Amino acid sequence: MDATNRGRVRVKPTAKRVRTYLGGRVVADTTSALLVWEVPYYPTYYFPLEDVDEAALKPTGAVEHSPSRGDAAVHTVASGAVEAPEAALVYGDSPLEQIRGHVRFRWDAMDAWFEEDEEVFVHPRDPYTRVDILASNRHVRVEVDGVTVADTHSPRILFETGLPARYYLPKTDVRLDLLEPTDTATSCPYKGTAEYWSVNGGKDLAWSYRTPLPESQKIAGLIAFYNEKLDIYVDGELQERPKTKFS
Repeated sequence: MDATNRGRVRVKPTAKRVRTYLGGRVVADTTSALLVWEVPYYPTYYFPLEDVDEAALKPTGAVEHSPSRGDAAVHTVASGAVEAPEAALVYGDSPLEQIRGHVRFRWDAMDAWFEEDEEVFVHPRDPYTRVDILASNRHVRVEVDGVTVADTHSPRILFETGLPARYYLPKTDVRLDLLEPTDTATSCPYKGTAEYWSVNGGKDLAWSYRTPLPESQKIAGLIAFYNEKLDIYVDGELQERPKTKFS
């Protein structure tokens, strides 16, 4: 793997063209972006300073320190009449040589992000994460407090790097009378935006992607349940509840 490690930070170049917008205008456009893993779960993009609209960066005078990345000058991002306060960090110098002369934008402060001509959401897609969705005839049964809430022989199983297998079930095989919709919604860069249900009184135990992203169309309208929080039987065998950040 062509990556640099310093503490828990990894840095890897990407061949993708990456753009970010604010106020309807491009403020950064590069084919030389860096993927930087500031946290273990997913990367963020760093842009070479020469590929950023210099007029969009307004220094605040503040400095943000990171033990691994060093000091960064904090900038407000301005585009037309729109401003994103303190939304950019400029690394003029850093103990991580690869990010010197690079700019990091706060993802949720910007209007939109594109990899090539496809919009991406939540965070960059991790090149080391894979999502496979496979049709199956395995018998999957879901229980909540001893009550069967779903029973199917036609699940679709979603395998995502670093997470347990998720069983997506047809709504016709789910006890919809035991599901109550909640206001919870989450977004995923690989699957899209999910809606949630409480199940037999347990809050946000099930979710579904009504209109998933193109690469995850196989799970459209199907319902999944948190393996970590309820009982799932596969071919008659009770599955061990995995320990994850969702536990």
